[in-house]
Amino acid sequence: MQKAIETVAQVDWLTWKPDQIATLLFIIQDNRVLLIKKKRGLGAGKINAPGGKLEANESIETCAMRELQEEVCLTVDKVQWCGENLFQFTNGHSMHVHVFKSFDYQGIEAETDEAIPIWTSLDCIPFDLMWEDDHLWIPHMLNNQYFSGYYILEEDTLLDSKIILLNAPKR
Repeated sequence: MQKAIETVAQVDWLTWKPDQIATLLFIIQDNRVLLIKKKRGLGAGKINAPGGKLEANESIETCAMRELQEEVCLTVDKVQWCGENLFQFTNGHSMHVHVFKSFDYQGIEAETDEAIPIWTSLDCIPFDLMWEDDHLWIPHMLNNQYFSGYYILEEDTLLDSKIILLNAPKR
């Protein structure tokens, strides 16, 4: 019987392959950040950034921009890669999430069937309403530090984590 994965050290991250590749895109402007209350899917009910699953033949940058438009009706011309989060769930699901930010956007944010947009001050991010790992890596993103994060989760409970700060973006 195989031992259940409970720590980051138990995973061979060099050969690890995610079930899903996804993005998150943080819009930052005037000392505020655009977040969403997710209405459906993985993390429904939690506060997060707009984002979602990579589609076939789509770049991760295009995915981040498409998901922003679909979830809150805003568009951006360019995004900046900030880091990546590799999630291994104890039920076998795995995700590789690329994190982006942008400082300019077009349009007026609006609620959709996927998300409710929420602007919040950078010093009042509601980490208690977010995934348990968010408070570990979002400060690095906000401080312009590139990162790779590794996480083990049992449903939405964080069992273990490791964050490596990078000298330069991987992209």
